Amino acid sequence: MVGPYRELFSTPGVKGFVISGFVGRMPMSMLGLGIILLVETLTGSYGMAGAVAATVSVSYAVAAPFSGRLVDTFGQARVIVPLVLAHGSALTALMLCAEFAAPTWTLFASGLAAGATSVSLGALVRARWTHVLAGSDRLHTAFSFESVADELIFVGGPALATALATMVNPYIGLIVVVVCTLAGTLVFALQRGSEPPVRRDGARGGTPITIPGVALLSCVFLAMGAVFGSMDLITVAFAEERGAPAAGGLLLSAVAAGSLTSGLWYGARRWKLSLRGRFVRALGAFAAGFAPIVLVGDLRVMTVALFVAGLSISPTIITGYALIERLVPAHLLTEGMSWLSTAIGFGVALGAWAGGRLTDAFGASNAYALPLLCALLAAAVGLAGSAWLRTPVARQES
Repeated sequence: MVGPYRELFSTPGVKGFVISGFVGRMPMSMLGLGIILLVETLTGSYGMAGAVAATVSVSYAVAAPFSGRLVDTFGQARVIVPLVLAHGSALTALMLCAEFAAPTWTLFASGLAAGATSVSLGALVRARWTHVLAGSDRLHTAFSFESVADELIFVGGPALATALATMVNPYIGLIVVVVCTLAGTLVFALQRGSEPPVRRDGARGGTPITIPGVALLSCVFLAMGAVFGSMDLITVAFAEERGAPAAGGLLLSAVAAGSLTSGLWYGARRWKLSLRGRFVRALGAFAAGFAPIVLVGDLRVMTVALFVAGLSISPTIITGYALIERLVPAHLLTEGMSWLSTAIGFGVALGAWAGGRLTDAFGASNAYALPLLCALLAAAVGLAGSAWLRTPVARQES
């Protein structure tokens, strides 16, 4: 299993952008949770905490395609350096507003700025893989590796954010977010040898979201994002209701551990089934995997249930990005991948908001019905529109 991944790093320049990209996006599993824990500590309301976290997600979701297009037009380094500096400033402002009990609207304003200036490093790293491995059959393994890296982040990030916020100080988690984001992104920007060239030869009037397959994938990822956003908040509340608030991060890490395990397996295989076929099957497993959590009330059993639920996440996300790479013209690739980030961001925002409301009203155990319904919706939409996901290769295979 290790062999295919080892071969990836024989390509010059890969180690630099992979390591810095990993550090720079490590806070993505901590940002929303860190905000939720900070705001809930100050206000005592999961609804308010979910609303502030949702503001960050929504503003990121709106801005991501525009920043993606700027990257495609001007290059990665020229765009992400000013963005990440503004992002760090906005998060610092949010913490200062919380510290000095500024009016509630200032939390939303600083959260809006923080989301709008977030850098979608995952899309940028995948764009670099597409550039350095152009025409190679190792791109599938590279995308799988990035999904595994994401899950490593989600294994450790939630537990770290929860431990820092509940055992040290509610602000420490966001301070770590700022430091890692700035350091990783700025070093990533310095890796100019692997940066994709700016493509000015294609028509730039169109946008990838008008491609039916991209629009469908965005709808599916919107529903998946709602699963992730609601799961974060509801799981933290689930652990707190059982008198073990620090266990919330560990429960969320179980989801990521399941996804990491399946991602390693998925990326090491050579698949004969079409991308479309793999995506539909992965969505079916995604919906089925979340069904048991609505029946569980014990922390230990929930850990196992969440691990099982996570097994289908990586294969679904890996295949979704691979489909984008096939469906979108090369000169619009970063923007195309950013639309998936946008969809997930909107979904996370909706899920966090709705999950907070349902948790406050009915308790965490009952609120788990929301991520299950969203997972079923993702599978239904993907199956209904799967004909739009036929790529040239997939047509030959189907």
